[in-house]
Amino acid sequence: MGTAGGGALRLPGLHGYAAEFSPYWPGRVACAAAQYYGIAGCGTLAVLEQNETGIVLLRSFDWNDGLFDVTWSENNEHVLITSSGDGTLQIWDIAKPKGPLQVYKEHTQEAYSVDWSQTRGEQLVVSGSWDQTAKLWDPAVGKSLRTFKGHEGVIYSTIWSPHIPGCFASASGDQTLRIWDVKAPGVRLVIPAHQAEILSCDWCKYDENLLVTGAVDCSLKGWDLRNVRQPVFILLGHTYAVRRVKFSPFHATLLASCSYDFTVRFWDFSKPNPLLETVEHHTEFTCGLDLSLHKCGQVVDCAWDELVKIYTPSCLAAAV
Repeated sequence: MGTAGGGALRLPGLHGYAAEFSPYWPGRVACAAAQYYGIAGCGTLAVLEQNETGIVLLRSFDWNDGLFDVTWSENNEHVLITSSGDGTLQIWDIAKPKGPLQVYKEHTQEAYSVDWSQTRGEQLVVSGSWDQTAKLWDPAVGKSLRTFKGHEGVIYSTIWSPHIPGCFASASGDQTLRIWDVKAPGVRLVIPAHQAEILSCDWCKYDENLLVTGAVDCSLKGWDLRNVRQPVFILLGHTYAVRRVKFSPFHATLLASCSYDFTVRFWDFSKPNPLLETVEHHTEFTCGLDLSLHKCGQVVDCAWDELVKIYTPSCLAAAV
């Protein structure tokens, strides 16, 4: 199967870790990248836009350590936050050529994940770090509001619930998925989700009780928070670690995953044969993945092969 409606942009010398569509601008994407595969060197936040001729670089900002994740502001179309190998978070304004506006330094090891809450009425950011903590931030306040401790391994992923205000999930090298409430002490729920490090998690956009995890064991698993003794689905097909998982914003049972096996895979967990399509257009670890809120079926991904790609896989074009 082919892909359509796409384009690619090379970021020379930069290895992509995360790519996120803007919630405001159709076709606008932010990519967090690092030199030397994130082991050494600097990082770059690249803001890209798709137009009739392909993908163009609108703006880029450099940081003195690798950038591992990026999230768009939910209250200002020009603002983004990145997380870095030096444990810091950076706030950037793409309307201003210099940056960052602000730097938060509290994590003591790599800040690997950052996410901006989508529920209205609160402007909260959560970060996850290899120091085994998650931190809660209000971007208007210069220090963290709270630190969440409990994981016994590095935290790879922290994602807000799109349904429940103040609720987020974290995925860790300690093989657990954990659910937290910013108003409650301690962890709400601990799910021993895999017998391997969990690199990614995401919330279903249509069911407040459903999450997916992706792990080093090459599998994706679905979890219903009302009964976590068994996964509600297991998706097999990747041949190396699953690096990132994302639910579709348009279809309740569709999701996407990317992997160190260089592929991006699209799934419908309601079907007897859930694997819809495998996209093999990268030649290195594929780390960043997102699905557009504006254009049904549009996907962005990025990989260690220096390429950012925007496209519509045929299985999602057919689902429109």
